Amino acid sequence: MPTTGQPPRLPPTARTIEALALEALSRLPEPFRAHLHDVVLFVEDFASDDVLKDMEIDDPFGLTGLYSGRPVGQDAQTGDLPPTIHLFRRPLLDEWVETGVPLDALITHVVVHEVGHHFGLSDIDMHVLEDMVAP
Repeated sequence: MPTTGQPPRLPPTARTIEALALEALSRLPEPFRAHLHDVVLFVEDFASDDVLKDMEIDDPFGLTGLYSGRPVGQDAQTGDLPPTIHLFRRPLLDEWVETGVPLDALITHVVVHEVGHHFGLSDIDMHVLEDMVAP
């Protein structure tokens, strides 16, 4: 196999995914950003087996993101953990390769969807918000 002189391309790291997610969050309009200061962002390779089981998902590649926590406007309860957004790197990378959607657009789509859960938005509202922050 001939070499091209190019170094091998490595898949985007969790840090790269996180940077793209933070960029997407920074493009949200101010009324949304003001209510996201307590949301914790995690990037992991896959959802845990417990999460997949709870969501009745058999394929670990079937979940790209997850919001956990109370939506804005619901009163916090003693012992509540901070709201979180989890992005799952390997399923995201597979979807990126399979669909050809630019990675920043895919990450924005998933982040906006999870933020939408934080705000209790409908699917239509999430699409409008996604159009507003598209890269």
